[in-house]
Amino acid sequence: MKLKFRKIAYQLHLWLGLTSGLIVVIMAATGCILVFEEELKHIVHPNRYFVENVGREKLSLSDLTEKAQKALPEGLKVKRVQMSSDPTRTYVFRTLKMDNDALTYWGTYLYYYRVYIDPYTGKVQEVEDAKHDFFEIVLDLHRRLLLGEKIGKTITGYSTLIFAIILLSGLVIWYPRKMSKSMLKGMFFIKTSANWKRINYDVHNVLGFYAVIPLLFISYSALIWNFESIDKWVKNTLNGNTLAEKKAKSTIPTEESKTSVNILDMIDHKIKDGLPNKESAMVNFPRTEEGTYYMELTFGNKQYQNEHYNFDQYSGEILKYQSYKDKNIGYGTALKERNYDLHTGSLFGITGRIIYLLAGIIAASLPITGFIIYFNKKKKKPKKKKV
Repeated sequence: MKLKFRKIAYQLHLWLGLTSGLIVVIMAATGCILVFEEELKHIVHPNRYFVENVGREKLSLSDLTEKAQKALPEGLKVKRVQMSSDPTRTYVFRTLKMDNDALTYWGTYLYYYRVYIDPYTGKVQEVEDAKHDFFEIVLDLHRRLLLGEKIGKTITGYSTLIFAIILLSGLVIWYPRKMSKSMLKGMFFIKTSANWKRINYDVHNVLGFYAVIPLLFISYSALIWNFESIDKWVKNTLNGNTLAEKKAKSTIPTEESKTSVNILDMIDHKIKDGLPNKESAMVNFPRTEEGTYYMELTFGNKQYQNEHYNFDQYSGEILKYQSYKDKNIGYGTALKERNYDLHTGSLFGITGRIIYLLAGIIAASLPITGFIIYFNKKKKKPKKKKV
């Protein structure tokens, strides 16, 4: 029975690896580039992210939004702003529109602009057409293979599922049939004195084992994003009897109840009060008549460590507040909130990101070393003589 199970695992590992190998290499290689994306951007484009001189006081958010609005191409509206607690950093305003029915990256992004503004002087330091940004193209290659939301996301989603099966079947093959001292050594160490074929086999076998846990974490978090049904099942199962979250909506005022309150300045005041103790802030602008201003104050480098606010776009009233410290949100919701940090490794700090980078390099090498093993075995097989 054990032998049969091992044979099934081997066949799954082999054929699924051969069919999805190229996609795994692309996703792993692009993932490695994105691990330290923010740090690389700051080095490559310092003018975008850092002000020339730190001033005494920042301009109001409403004034800065107006300046960003004027800097955008005609007809486009600001939809988000990102702010850092670092006094040397610029404010980054963004507008974006996507077509999820498009079949290519260039068709998916109808437009995507970022405006970088000095918050002390209001100077527009750069208007970036983010559609042509190197890291944005790499990100889309990682998520959709540049093939759009419908086709590309489906391919990467199922490839991730296949990769998870490959990892689990690889663990079954990795464990030896008979345990001995020499077997144990071969399981955990690469025999560098052997010929190149044996070294290649050990690289695949040993490094694959060491990378399996972070790669399973990466695969799980990617599956949550790609498959709504898996996301809902995990969330509902872990939440149990926890009440479902209610979506915050703005109350559309009548003519009599309309006010002239500047909501952005109200939000700005709350940000300036809270940001010194936090890492960064982000505000999403309302997209519909019932939409809200959504504000997120992040405590550190872990994205899930934050506070959420929803403000009524007409009155500025706080409609919803949630903190990551809240124990009543349910385990499923809490796990979902940590999904991005789990996928990038930031959940485990800088050490986790480095481990994920190494795991990504190994993941990119596994289809290559695996194909070499398969090719060598196929080459070894003697051809049957015809009688």
